[in-house]
Amino acid sequence: MTYIAKPRLRHPSLEKNQVGYTRRDYEGKVSTLCAGCGHDSISAAIIQACWEMDIEPHRVAKLSGIGCSSKTPDYFLGASHGFNTVHGRMPSVLTGANLANRDLLYLGVSGDGDSASIGLGQFAHAMRRNVNMVYIVENNGVYGLTKGQFSATADKGSKSKKGVENMDSPVDLVGLAMQLGASFVARSFSGDKAQMVPLIKAAMGHGGAAFIDIISPCVTFNNHAGSTRSYDWVREHNEAVSRIDFITGRDEITATIAPGEVVDVEQHDGTILRLRKLHTDYDPTDRVAAMSYMHARAAEGELVTGLLYLEAQAGDLHTAQHTSARPLNSLGKADLCPGAGVLEQLNARLR
Repeated sequence: MTYIAKPRLRHPSLEKNQVGYTRRDYEGKVSTLCAGCGHDSISAAIIQACWEMDIEPHRVAKLSGIGCSSKTPDYFLGASHGFNTVHGRMPSVLTGANLANRDLLYLGVSGDGDSASIGLGQFAHAMRRNVNMVYIVENNGVYGLTKGQFSATADKGSKSKKGVENMDSPVDLVGLAMQLGASFVARSFSGDKAQMVPLIKAAMGHGGAAFIDIISPCVTFNNHAGSTRSYDWVREHNEAVSRIDFITGRDEITATIAPGEVVDVEQHDGTILRLRKLHTDYDPTDRVAAMSYMHARAAEGELVTGLLYLEAQAGDLHTAQHTSARPLNSLGKADLCPGAGVLEQLNARLR
């Protein structure tokens, strides 16, 4: 695979943030995703959020698994730490890195296939342990790298481009995150940058497991994530995209949604994605009420977006495990091997 690096030249008049970086300093390589892919819009939102928050790029550690979504960390924050894990194992690798060095900001990027299928157990434990991280799922309902099979978040009854009907019930990652104890849960749409950027900024500033499910249409296979949102995806075969060596360029899908408004967004194949943005008086601090609200709106065929749940005073995994205030990777031999006396005290507690 060929990667195209962006030129290092910067115009001297580019605006800088409080730590002396331009927005270009938060970019990565040129994207190799399909033209119009919603994932690129998410990358742009991450770039904008980190630049506006004056985050030094080297303070961020970005991790991913396998899939189209997991390729995207190469397209943003090129000067940050990065690690591409195996399929579905991003949360455990991130947890280990987080425990070793708590001074970094951890950003996990995954997909619906990576997190809702092979990595579902990993996702569950990262949420219930409240690992201090931003966990973004770029949700399109398909396995894009293997040519458009249904993922675990695809709606029951939806049809593939070949007319095959999905008979499996979908996995609702948002509902699972809330049920498992995530302290920040949100959902957005890749075409709504005005909503994505503040949500990502809020997640970056949160002190626990911050999960954002972002509906990100797949322009190649026209299989748009439904999850348990109760709207139908009709995937019609598109001859122009059935050839592996040729992909027709598509325009990015965007939408402007006012609080409390329901908007029908037409997709490339003519199907409709129905989105509802939360009312300004919505209370995101009641976990049970938030779950009930989502189910009620889903019954009306609506997909709720916005900050769904927030536990403002949440503690993270370090708090629960009473780990050292110093990063574990900075501890020396004297700290890690305090002697036989301390070991005997520890063993005594287990007798």
